[in-house]
Amino acid sequence: MLSSDKIARINELANKAKQSKLTEEEAKEQTKLRAEYLQSFRSSMFNTLKGVTIVDPEGNDVTPEKLKEVQNKNKLH
Repeated sequence: MLSSDKIARINELANKAKQSKLTEEEAKEQTKLRAEYLQSFRSSMFNTLKGVTIVDPEGNDVTPEKLKEVQNKNKLH
């Protein structure tokens, strides 16, 4: 996950953008930090989903085939 310093900086830049216009350098930094945050979030979410099995109310495994393929590739289930 992203460091707390980087998350704090993202929030700081977001608050500053609400108050006034960001400089060109700050806008580039904000874009870079947001992209890094999204990459980290997506990676974390994907790793979480790799360990999930979806079961319907009758107890049948209804995990999507694409996810099953990833799980089999990584031999998690």
